[in-house]
Amino acid sequence: MRAVGYQSPLPIDDFNSLQDIELPQPVPTGHDLLVEIRAISVNPVDTKVRRSAAPEPGQWRVLGWDAAGVVTATGPDVHNFAVGDEVFYAGSLHRSGTNAQFHLVDERIVGHKPKSLDWAQAAALPLTAITAWEMLFNRLDIRRPVPGTVPSLLIIGGAGGVGSIAIQLARALTDLTVIATASRPETQEWVRSLGAHHMIDHRNSLAGQMAHLPTGAPGFVFSTTQTNQHFADIVELLAPQGHFGLIDDPDELSALPLKRKSLSLHWELMFTRPMFETADMAEQGTLLNEIAALVDSGRIRTTLDENFGPINANNLRRAHALIESGRAKGKIVLTGFGE
Repeated sequence: MRAVGYQSPLPIDDFNSLQDIELPQPVPTGHDLLVEIRAISVNPVDTKVRRSAAPEPGQWRVLGWDAAGVVTATGPDVHNFAVGDEVFYAGSLHRSGTNAQFHLVDERIVGHKPKSLDWAQAAALPLTAITAWEMLFNRLDIRRPVPGTVPSLLIIGGAGGVGSIAIQLARALTDLTVIATASRPETQEWVRSLGAHHMIDHRNSLAGQMAHLPTGAPGFVFSTTQTNQHFADIVELLAPQGHFGLIDDPDELSALPLKRKSLSLHWELMFTRPMFETADMAEQGTLLNEIAALVDSGRIRTTLDENFGPINANNLRRAHALIESGRAKGKIVLTGFGE
């Protein structure tokens, strides 16, 4: 089968950083689905792993987690899917990725593809939707109000893949006022179109801008990017007994500044459940089905921004480069393997 992989971590402007390759088609066992990949999307985690994780000598590492496709075979322990089902999912860090014609995934972290979306639109959603859902509803628990606050949520990095779906989920499933950060005219317009009530510019003081909004101090902050840069502002602007969640990788983060206000700190990694096969691992499949229902009922929309064409090394290098530039908004998707 055709795939895209690498054998050593390299800068994305190096031709060998991602290469077109041929690999054996995998065989499903246990709870596995064998999925014929129709579309994928590219996430910051793809670029982080490519830059830092070397495969075993002589082996190929295939990246990619988001996918939409068709089940072509199932393992003996599969109960919820059948050959021919259209699915979407975000995979596992511990398995070979979705940048391949065929891919193995555990059925417990798979959802049925939204019927109203095409392959590219569906592939844009899983990883970011799982991340946003788990942070908002499992970690921050935004449905439980912080005493004395106007229910509100600040999302730092509102135009990114995770921020774009987090805005929509908060609007669709809660009554919170949603404030999102964005800096360029096109990203500001993007977050407004997704439903943010207020927009502030993350190039300037977040605490200073929040002080001028009618919401007062928010009870919740979800930082998707540049937490190091904004941490002091986050501590200042959060309401006492508020909740702070992050998904990026600060070089260092001291929790001591949170003590004075009794602020809580929440990490989210959507790969935790599949990585450790937690007792509630199947919750990811369940929430993806809820996402599909929200999409098909018109309550949220895909966050697809650009389709880079067929799945091949050249187009994936372009996608990685755009993500590494920090100028992407929404999601970048690739569709099919061409002729």
